[in-house]
Amino acid sequence: MKRKIEGALETALSLGASYADIRFVNRKKENISVKNGKPEAISSSEDRGIGVRVIKDGSWGFSSSSDLSNLDKVVKNAIDIASSSALTKKKDVVLAEVEPVIASYATPYQIDPFSVPLEEKLDLLLQADSLMNISSKIKIRESSLMSFLEDKIFASTEGSYIDQKRIETGGEIAATAIEGSEVQRRSYPNNFGDYGSRGFELVKEMGFEKNAERIATEALELLSAPKAPDGEQTIIVDGGQLTLQVHESIGHPIELDRVFGTEASYAGTSFLEPEMLGVFRYGSEIVNITADATLEGGLGSFAFDDEGIPAQRTDIIKNGIFCGFLTCRETAKVLGQRSNGTMRADGWARIPLIRMTNINLLPGEWALEDLIRDTDDGIFLKTNKCWSIDNKRLNFQFGCEFARKIRNGKLAEVLKNPVYTGITSQFWKSCDAICNKDHWHIFGVPNCGKGQPGQSAHVGHGVAPARFRKVRML
Repeated sequence: MKRKIEGALETALSLGASYADIRFVNRKKENISVKNGKPEAISSSEDRGIGVRVIKDGSWGFSSSSDLSNLDKVVKNAIDIASSSALTKKKDVVLAEVEPVIASYATPYQIDPFSVPLEEKLDLLLQADSLMNISSKIKIRESSLMSFLEDKIFASTEGSYIDQKRIETGGEIAATAIEGSEVQRRSYPNNFGDYGSRGFELVKEMGFEKNAERIATEALELLSAPKAPDGEQTIIVDGGQLTLQVHESIGHPIELDRVFGTEASYAGTSFLEPEMLGVFRYGSEIVNITADATLEGGLGSFAFDDEGIPAQRTDIIKNGIFCGFLTCRETAKVLGQRSNGTMRADGWARIPLIRMTNINLLPGEWALEDLIRDTDDGIFLKTNKCWSIDNKRLNFQFGCEFARKIRNGKLAEVLKNPVYTGITSQFWKSCDAICNKDHWHIFGVPNCGKGQPGQSAHVGHGVAPARFRKVRML
């Protein structure tokens, strides 16, 4: 394969390319789900192919194929596309500098998820299903597991040759209670599960069997719980819900392609501008956000992105001040910077896009019990249920699965259907407390959508519960 790739890169140069890179990707996926005591779906798939990017006459060309017998044909197709694109270009593509890299990387793990027998995985899900079956009002019980393996080679005409092997796994359980027209769902570890770049030991640590009865009980409690109050409230947001808050109101707007308008048709652009760097107050002084692909175990962790840029930790918000975008080589060059390594593609047949890595809210100083004790009157919100945000990532509305009233520093009655709304920077400026590292967890989001044709990225968010003042609830 190395000889084939090197030969194809030489062909690109001989055909007039000023730059070319090749990604060979082999992916394997397994998904297992159980519903109401029976296996619902078991699927396994594997595919491999090659994607070629070239720059010729100052324009990009991309081509891909699952047929590896004639890589020169794929290269020539990419060259033809670049030549055609050059006829309508507004300016030449210019890339930020990069040092060539020759390296190998493999995800650290203890248990290969593909080595675990199917029967063992099904038994784990069926056990959780049985433990959720505590009442005839629990009408829907769901559980699932995912395993993912990616072998990838990246090579470029600049001399890079990188071999990476990544393993991911994770899953979720959920119970839905129904009584009359009332429907309430509780999920664990989050409403989309939890995933990481680790082996099957991650699934074992999740403790489905320890949380199954609890979430079913909470779903039942919600059936008769009063509606969460509206009006201005102090809220404490748990890590699961804060994951989506960070994702939508920070992660997406800091993607520099959205800022430049080259990503707009799927989920909009961004309210941010390059002139805001270093001066715009995004949040309160305790809000610190990093983009960190170096964290071991994070779903957005890797060694090199799909332009061969090493994984990095980048400050995005420091002491509340906006200070960094997610960049690629092309967009970083516009800002006079180097790429911070966020270009990734959803497999061999898609072009790389700027994607989130692990976008993290750094921990504060509070123990959760102390934070609750310090809150005289408020609402504790848990687990996302629904969301919406405008196409500039400014105005948002989030609904949660579960809430508890905080009264005189103690958790009180259960509340259902809590919904809060706000404007991004105003919301983050209202943050006055963040829990400490003991409560900090990197949640994995395996379905971040972007691009046309659509691509799904695997990203992560390290978060701990945090308190926000004067937030409007609906």
